[in-house]
Amino acid sequence: MPAPLLLLDGASMWFRSYFGVPSSITAPDGRPVNAVRGFLDSVATLITKHRPGRLVVCLDLDWRPKFRVEAIPSYKAHRVEEENPAGQADVEEVPDDLSPQVEMIAEILDAFGFCSGGAEGFEADDVIGTLADQERRDPVIVVSGDRDLLQVVRDDPVPVRVLYLGRGLSNATLLGPVEVSDKYGVPAHRAGAGYAELALLRGDPSDGLPGVPGIGEKTAATLLAQHGSLAAILDAVDDPKSSLAKGVRAKLRGAADYIEAAGPVVRVATDAPVTFSTDTDALPLVAADPRRTAELAAELGVGSPIARLQKALDAL
Repeated sequence: MPAPLLLLDGASMWFRSYFGVPSSITAPDGRPVNAVRGFLDSVATLITKHRPGRLVVCLDLDWRPKFRVEAIPSYKAHRVEEENPAGQADVEEVPDDLSPQVEMIAEILDAFGFCSGGAEGFEADDVIGTLADQERRDPVIVVSGDRDLLQVVRDDPVPVRVLYLGRGLSNATLLGPVEVSDKYGVPAHRAGAGYAELALLRGDPSDGLPGVPGIGEKTAATLLAQHGSLAAILDAVDDPKSSLAKGVRAKLRGAADYIEAAGPVVRVATDAPVTFSTDTDALPLVAADPRRTAELAAELGVGSPIARLQKALDAL
């Protein structure tokens, strides 16, 4: 098998590192570096286990894109830290001592030569969706704790799998179409698209998506299993001869406006204008800027994680 392309959901990983590594881990000057240490160790573990040939750290350049908010105003509204003057972007509520660590991680990635990718006006999910959709050469492994990305799983033209971090990296589960179908009851032949439609119907409080009132995950999965797709379900709503239960028919009809608006909100983009920090996404086997890497290791007190990362690369 060719070496895979790893697509890392950057924010998902450093948030989990921040909450999973004790805040007592600090730099020599006292600044917290728990997220930095946890993120670097996670990357080293992923490289050791999956032996990628290419890797992209995918970034949120807009965590609450305008096109999604215009469609569903409640989208991530509960995560907005404060109201901002007209024309300014909303500020996401982030722990005070995490934001500086994200900058530290970015500096280390840059010094080492790891590729990061982002798209103006889009989320990291959209960057991942675009890169996974465009890949034609190597198998893809998406690393994230966000279930929304289960919609990118597929077998062709290259396998795309999601390493789901819901219970942490040590208990991560690698999911493809079969596993997503088995776990969520969506049709196996279109498990990725089916999962997106399941999420649309049931909603997602963590993203401020209301879903169809009265349609939970079990009912949504049953409908998709019976009809095959959201389009077919909606056709059944308008077909008086369909077997759709009267109550379900009424709920779906009453939520018609939401269902129409929610499509581009729930589905990850596959055409985001992704730009990269480096000329190549090939995995760097040694630091691109050894002096700067050493300086950051000493300044931030993360020499051990950087050494473990280098050891993982040396073993490829």
